[in-house]
Order: sequence, then structure tokens, then C-alpha cells
Amino acid sequence: MTSFEPKNCSVPQLQALLSSSVAPRPIALASTIDMDGVPNLSPFSFFNIFSTNPPILIFSPARRVRDNSIKHTLENVKQVKEVVINVVSYDIIQQMSLSSTEYAKGVNEFKKAGLEMLKSELVKPFRVAESPIQMECKVNEIIPLGTQNGAGNLVICEILKLHISDDILDDFNVIDQEKLDLVARGGGSYYIRAKEGFLEIPKPLRSIGIGVDMLPEHIQNSQILTGNDLGILANIEKLPSLESMNDFWSQSENKKLKNKLKTNKSMHVKAQELLRKNKVFEAWCVLLNN
Repeated sequence: MTSFEPKNCSVPQLQALLSSSVAPRPIALASTIDMDGVPNLSPFSFFNIFSTNPPILIFSPARRVRDNSIKHTLENVKQVKEVVINVVSYDIIQQMSLSSTEYAKGVNEFKKAGLEMLKSELVKPFRVAESPIQMECKVNEIIPLGTQNGAGNLVICEILKLHISDDILDDFNVIDQEKLDLVARGGGSYYIRAKEGFLEIPKPLRSIGIGVDMLPEHIQNSQILTGNDLGILANIEKLPSLESMNDFWSQSENKKLKNKLKTNKSMHVKAQELLRKNKVFEAWCVLLNN
């Protein structure tokens, strides 16, 4: 493993290492205006939600690494302490990227990117009509993290109003992640289309798993089962009952399987195959087969 100390890295090298390491990152397509009412639109991936009550978003328009200059977005939120954070779906990824072009001050990135300006209800900056979720915010505070090249500026935003497209809401007003179709930022020029990489993992908060330390020793020390496999197995509240496993093995197709499981290796290989199909109970039956 190669190790790095930030103090020994150049700023461009460190930026590349960090932006590739902390990824994928959500993207805030931030709409602001200056004191003369001129709109600006720019994407930021140093961004996330940090509180629900109060509802707080933070994004960071960092100083440019190459020349230590600051971005128009930062200038604007200092003048007019309001911003609209628009989320970026796959449908507007190319237009979002185009809006990141460093146009001269006063150039309207909405027009350059071909995005429609939609009047906000509570703040002055415009919303991006094509964005499926638009968040009107007031800027509570701006915290500079330094004055040197690459230094961030935390723009702490409080959400005043959320606008969510009906197309991505279900009957219970829950956002459908597949329909939302978000994109996220990686390192360099890489992006990810979130719905192509979604994994649904049951939250331990909803049940108290037995934990890896309570797994039978031959499972904990398996040379075949991975850490992820052990995590799935350990997320059950209790081991399957003897009765339920007897019912499983009493089925004719499973009787044939049982005759093939003569060693720990064969059991672990089969259990891993079942786990890949999300058949956790069946995997346990195989692993506890005597």
C-alpha cells in the first residue's frame, strides 16, 4: 500500500486523490443571483445534507487550484444570501456539465446550457425547471476554510421550500429512487448513474442481527465466504429453527442437494451461490446441514 501525507503532496495531486477517493458524490446544481439580479448556475459535488431539523444542506465552492480565484457562485451568495439547489438527474447530465464552463461574469449559464429558468416562490434565484427536485434555500452562514489554493468555503443553506416532480413520487409521497435517476460525481471526468448501481441492504436498525462473532466457527473462518457474505448471514435475529430446516430438507429437490454436501467447502460454495440470489434462509440451511 502506498501512503501519502497531504503536506508532501502538490495541491493538484491531492485534489485528484481526494476527489477519486471520496466518491461517488451527489451534485448540487446551484442557482444564485448577484446584487444586480444577474443569474448564475454552476454544479458542485462537494455537497450533502447535514441536518433534517433544521433542514440544512452544505455545498462548498472551493478556491480554484490553478490560480486561487473564487467562483461567481461564492461572490453571489455573499451578496444575496439565497440559493436554489437543484438535483441532477440523468436527463440533464450533459447540460449540467456544460453549465460548469467558466464563462465570463454576467453570462447566463441557464441560456448557455439550454435550461429553463423557473421563478422561485420564496427566494430570488431561479429554479431549474428540468430538475426533478428543486430546493429553495436561505444562506445562513459562509465559513471559509482557508485563503490558499483549493481551500473550501462551506455555504450553509437552510431549505425553505422543496419542489418535487409528481413523476417521481409514489402514492404515499415517497420518492422512487429508480424514477429519480440521479447521477453522481467521481474523480476526473467520471460520473455514475445511480440507479444502475443501487443495492438494497436491510438496515440493522430494523432488527438486531446476531453479529459475525456469533456465527459458527467454520463459517467465521471460511476461506470461501466473503466479509459481505458473513455480514448478510449475521444480520438475522436468530438462527433458523430445527423444525424449519427439517421442512426445507424434506422437500424432494433439497434431498438431492443434501447428498452433494459432504464437506465444509461444498456447503460454503453452495451457500455463497444462494446468498448471491438473496436466499438467506436457504443458505443457512446449507451451512447448518449435518
